[in-house]
Amino acid sequence: MTAPLRILVTGATGYIGGRLAPRLVAAGHRVRVLARSPDKLRDVPWAGDVEVVRGDLDDPDSVDAACRDIDVVYYLVHSMSGKGEFVEAEQRSAEHVAAAARRAGVGRIVYLGGLHPNSERLSPHLRSREQVGRILLDSGVPTLVLQAGVVIGSGSASFEMIRHLGNRLPVMTTPRWVNNRIQPIAVRDVLHYLVAAADAPLRRSRTFDIGGPDVLRYGEMLQDYAEVAGLLRRRIVVLPVLTPRLAGLWIGLVTPIPPSLGRALIESLSTDAIVTEHDIDAVIPPPPGGTTGYRDAVALALRRIDRGEVETTWANASPVGAPADPLPSDPDWAGEVVFTDERSLDCDCPAGEVWPIVESIGGENRWYSFPLAWTIRGWLDRFAGGVGLARGRRNATTLHTGDALDFWRVERIDRFELLRLRAEMLAPGGAWLEWRLEPLGPDRTRLHQRAIFFPKGLAGRLYWYALLPFHGIIFKGMLENIAGVARRAAAVGE
Repeated sequence: MTAPLRILVTGATGYIGGRLAPRLVAAGHRVRVLARSPDKLRDVPWAGDVEVVRGDLDDPDSVDAACRDIDVVYYLVHSMSGKGEFVEAEQRSAEHVAAAARRAGVGRIVYLGGLHPNSERLSPHLRSREQVGRILLDSGVPTLVLQAGVVIGSGSASFEMIRHLGNRLPVMTTPRWVNNRIQPIAVRDVLHYLVAAADAPLRRSRTFDIGGPDVLRYGEMLQDYAEVAGLLRRRIVVLPVLTPRLAGLWIGLVTPIPPSLGRALIESLSTDAIVTEHDIDAVIPPPPGGTTGYRDAVALALRRIDRGEVETTWANASPVGAPADPLPSDPDWAGEVVFTDERSLDCDCPAGEVWPIVESIGGENRWYSFPLAWTIRGWLDRFAGGVGLARGRRNATTLHTGDALDFWRVERIDRFELLRLRAEMLAPGGAWLEWRLEPLGPDRTRLHQRAIFFPKGLAGRLYWYALLPFHGIIFKGMLENIAGVARRAAAVGE
């Protein structure tokens, strides 16, 4: 590598960006990341190694400021779950970055796009990626576009769809795209190419295809996953009448992937996605030992999941339409109506024993009260098109700001003091759930629990009052059970 570069990473809260930023730092570069909500990065392990700036790609002024004194810009933003006018929104964002990079004298733009055939029959999301790449290539700034297909890695949306389909369905119905040819690539290889792209020789702006060594049909990928995972061979029934919309709904029911994202992934599989040229080899050498085979990539991903070492997940980025405003410090916010359920309980154990129980809530650890009610609420949310409970949690014991947690998201975490979750289930209002620990002495802790709901109109108020009879069971039981588990854990440790 030559001298360290000044690099701007957009999309650092996403699946690829969250893994790329620390690797660029490890490569010796000075890294700046642009985030709409910098708090989502406040406690990632590499937060102190980068410069975090607040900004939005839809705000040209903030993009201009972020591009100042930058050598390389990584464009890693894409709305796979976007709805409505996402194509126009992505075009505007790309135009803002292209113009800002040109004005700032940026030396290079690196973009990760989608692998696709030279065809006009592309899905809306693949077409949008191609359009973004074209805008950046025409920016006047030297641009290197990497085009990858299905990315295999722990926490990637594509792999999670394969994993949950394979784990849960010994017999599955699929659209005809199950027979299309796919050239998957391991996330570690994508990151290899992205890191090297910062200073790779580039004679002119252009696209490069990247992929792993295997070309498979999607049905073969499902079968190979089952074999690596130690499962029986899966039976796949092809239904020619299964549309992407219906398939997306089905994916939403049996996997953690929301229907809108599932539909986007399925539409992207409606055409072959294979490497058609290998020019990248002359610019960036392959990883030592070559690119990772599909089976090896699956085994690596499963190992990471089993060890609880999932670095980032597809759920890191907030779904479109999720509430973005943090909880105001004053519950009586601007004179608006707010409903709360506040409870406290004293525990005969130190805060250090209570906190691990609070931080491990949700996912496979459940919610400590009325499991049936949580399950029903999760299914209702899924049927309505929401995220439901299926996202689980990235790590069984540790949370970070921005982590998805079933149908909540970690909005703030101050270890041994405060955990605040923001609801992402579909509801007529904004909802938060928080716990605060108040030490009363070396062996005594007061646990405060608060549920907050800001209703939207009459529907929001009716929603709160309809659930009010269950609060005594759900919230009272939750508080008592958290305290009880902490007491038992403290007793075992004595």
